[in-house]
Amino acid sequence: MLVLAPLVLVACSGGGGSPGGEGKSASASPKASTAPASGPEDTGLIDADPARLPTSRADALAFIGKVIADPDSFGPGVVRRSPYESDPATWPVLGADCVWQQEKPASSVLATRSRSFEVPAAGGKGPLRLSAVVTVHRTPEDARWEMAESVEETMRCPTQQLRKGEMVGSLLSAALTQGESTQVNSEDSLIEYGKYQNAELGGDPYPYAWLQDQSLQFTVAVTGKGAKGWTDAEIGTLTTQAQSAMLLRLKGEAEKKS
Repeated sequence: MLVLAPLVLVACSGGGGSPGGEGKSASASPKASTAPASGPEDTGLIDADPARLPTSRADALAFIGKVIADPDSFGPGVVRRSPYESDPATWPVLGADCVWQQEKPASSVLATRSRSFEVPAAGGKGPLRLSAVVTVHRTPEDARWEMAESVEETMRCPTQQLRKGEMVGSLLSAALTQGESTQVNSEDSLIEYGKYQNAELGGDPYPYAWLQDQSLQFTVAVTGKGAKGWTDAEIGTLTTQAQSAMLLRLKGEAEKKS
């Protein structure tokens, strides 16, 4: 099975995340940022069947439905939030003012969809909010450019407003391509941990985690936005489990069948 490798985190000058943590923006005119892996191995690297890869919006939405996380992907106690699924006609873009806003997806995107989840408040802990997103680009190069832009956004905006009353910042970040260190689950992997503030929840800043991976023309991401009583380790466990589940589903849907 896939196990997301632990990453050595390095301090970055910026913050990260999107409105509700649903993903990152991408350029309409991409250039490759990461060289593709040289060939399939018995790891997360996918020996793709071209006939199984989506080429239309309808195919891409159907593909997303088979890959994107559900509550069980995170583990016990996780339930749907309302609204559960995002409008596939929009996706988050980080503005020059470091505020995330919903816009029409870039021309490089065939389809994208996010889902929102929660561990309800109980036992002295506040409500932990989680999300998952899968994006299908037209080409692997487009997907790699989305990953590159995610790094640039972190450096560009030291603090980011996710939506009214929600902020994230003070991040630690790392990026690993396939084969670096123990990263074998995707062609490119990003991880960010930091602090999350929510006016509704009050209190001191809470732990924040965001993971994103790219393979072929696909990116998958999960976000955990903390609350009272939740530790970095607990949030990391939930987000890592869901990310691993999506990467396994992605491989199963895209790879050649013997």
